Formats: sequence, structure tokens, C-alpha cells
Amino acid sequence: MSGIFDANNQDSALFIGGTRVSGQQVRSQNVMAAQSIANVIKTSLGPVGLDKMLVDDVGDVTISNDGATILQLLEVEHPAGKILVKLAQQQDTEVGDGTTSVVVIAAELLRRANELVKSHIHPATVIAGYRLACKEANR
Repeated sequence: MSGIFDANNQDSALFIGGTRVSGQQVRSQNVMAAQSIANVIKTSLGPVGLDKMLVDDVGDVTISNDGATILQLLEVEHPAGKILVKLAQQQDTEVGDGTTSVVVIAAELLRRANELVKSHIHPATVIAGYRLACKEANR
């Protein structure tokens, strides 16, 4: 059964096609997606942040510098990007502010973690370090 998903098994009627990626390549793609989302709203951060003009499929124009509004109107398809959008929505629901900051910080933490993993530090060690930093920050 698992043979139908192999890239080399093109004889099967159930062959889906495409390629399977894993490991560092997937991590890099996830970090790149998170960085892309953060870069979209990063310039709207702060009191001198820029407004963004978004146009939907119908042609309706929305101008905002609120990170939650911008992310809600974006049609994000990448799973890692969707997580950042949900993170911003949760921040908006719980606190009502700081959505842009949360997304920018989360994307930066992912980027730094990816650099550590590329430096041959095990992901479990990076996670343990982030958890320790969280405990110290809450202390």
C-alpha cells in the first residue's frame, strides 16, 4: 500500500505525482513562509508604521496598518503561514493588541532556530532552550 506514494512507482493507478520533501528542506520552506508573512506586516509596526492597501477579488479596497486586519485579508495557503495568521488572531482575541509584534517575533524565533539547526544543534536542544527562555521571561 505504501508503494503507491513512492515517486518511483509511476505504474500505479493511484500514483499522486509530485515529490516528497523532508528534513532541512521542509524546515527552510516553513521558515521562509513565516518570514514572508512577517515581512508583509513588519512595515506597519509602530507609531510610524505604513498603511497597507489590500484589494480583494471583487475589487473592494481595504487600507489598514493593523496586523490582524492585514493577515485576515491575506489568502495564506502555506501551513506555516496559516499558523502565524492563527497566532495573530489568537493574540487579537486574548489581548486586542500586539498582533504585528507577535508575528514578527515568532518569525524571527523560527529563523534563529533554523540557523541553530543548520549549525548542527539538535532541534530538541533548541526547543529546550526556548522553553527555558520562556520560563525565565515569565519569572
